[in-house]
Amino acid sequence: MNEKPKWISLLGLAARARQLVTGEELVIKDVRRRSLALVLLSSDAAEQTKKKVLDKCGHYSIPVRILSDRATLGQAIGKAERVVIGVKDAGFAKKMTALIDQ
Repeated sequence: MNEKPKWISLLGLAARARQLVTGEELVIKDVRRRSLALVLLSSDAAEQTKKKVLDKCGHYSIPVRILSDRATLGQAIGKAERVVIGVKDAGFAKKMTALIDQ
């Protein structure tokens, strides 16, 4: 039996709690507002997208984690493929970071 990582389940829970922002433009807008606690970026994102997100998050001191592919991120939140996901809630972000970094 193939068990999925715990951070995927937590990401789905955060989506149901409406604590996520998806899509490059919306995430960048919330990064500028400093309303995100964590940004998740797919490993198969375009180089320009990666650079834009990493530079913005670095400037505003928001942690970024580069994870699996866009299909996995989208499936975790019950939507189509997603390249960039922002986590609003600090509690979800802290736990998710701990699970990802294990």
